[in-house]
Amino acid sequence: MGDAHVRTLDDPSAAPPAGAEPADRPDGRRRLARLRTPRSPRLWFEVLLIAVSYWTYSMIRNAVPEQKAQALRNADWIWRAEHALGIAVEHTVNHAVNSVTWLIVSMNYYYATLHFIVTIGVLVWLYRWHPGRYAAARLALFATTGVALVGYYFFPLAPPRLMPDGGFVDTVLVHGTWGSMASGNLASMSNQYAAMPSMHIGWSLWCGITIVLLARAVWAKVLGVLYPATTLTVIVSTANHFWLDALGGVLCLAFGFLLAGAWYGRLPHRLARYAVAAGPAPLGV
Repeated sequence: MGDAHVRTLDDPSAAPPAGAEPADRPDGRRRLARLRTPRSPRLWFEVLLIAVSYWTYSMIRNAVPEQKAQALRNADWIWRAEHALGIAVEHTVNHAVNSVTWLIVSMNYYYATLHFIVTIGVLVWLYRWHPGRYAAARLALFATTGVALVGYYFFPLAPPRLMPDGGFVDTVLVHGTWGSMASGNLASMSNQYAAMPSMHIGWSLWCGITIVLLARAVWAKVLGVLYPATTLTVIVSTANHFWLDALGGVLCLAFGFLLAGAWYGRLPHRLARYAVAAGPAPLGV
C-alpha cells in the first residue's frame, strides 16, 4: 500500500520508545522497560496468541448468561433513548435496504465474513510491514475486545431484530443467507443478547484508523475511511445493532488505544516502524 520505506537517522518514527530505560537503572525497572519496548513479533507466538485469545473471548462471551428479559428491557430503553435523541432511524433503514434483495444479501455476507477477514488482514500487514508497531496495535485491539466483555456481562442487550414488537426484519432469516451466528440454526452457538458494545464497529474502526495512519497510498487511506463507515451501515441495515451499540464500540476502542499508549509510552502509529535497526527495510505498503 505505498512507496518503499527507507530508515534514516532523522526519521522521527525511528526514535526510541518512551518506555526505554538506561542500562544503569535498577534491574526491576530495566525488566519493565524491556517489556514495554516494542520487539519484532514472532510468527508462531502471534498465531498461537491470536487463536487462544479469540477462543477465550468466544468462550467467555457465550458463557455470559443470556438474560433475555433484561436484554429486551434494555433494548426498549435504548430504543426510547434514541427516539428522545432523534436518531431512531434503524427501523426505516432496515426496511428500506431489505427491499433491495441483492443489496441486503450482500450486507448479510459482509456482516458474517469481513469482520474477521479484514481484521486478520490488517494484523498480517502490520506484522509484515510495521513490526515495531505491531505489538502496540495488537494490544489496542485485544484491550478493546476484552473490555467489551464487561459490557456483555453488565448490560445484556437484544439486537433490534429480536425485539418482539419492534417490527424489524431479521434479514438472515428472511433471505436464507448463511454465516450469522445469531440467527437460524447457528443461534444456539452464540449469545444472542450480547449486542452492546458492537465489536463489528470496534474492530472495523481499529482497522480503519490503523490503515489511515500508517498506509502511504491514498487509495488505501480512502478504504480505511470507508470500511468502518460501511460496517456501520451494515450493522444497522441488518438489524443487528442500534446506533448506540456502535458508540459503545467506539468507547471500547478509545480505551484500547489509551491502554496501548500508556504501556508503550506512545500510540502505535508514533512508535518506530522497525523494532530492529539492522538489515534492509522491506517495501512499504
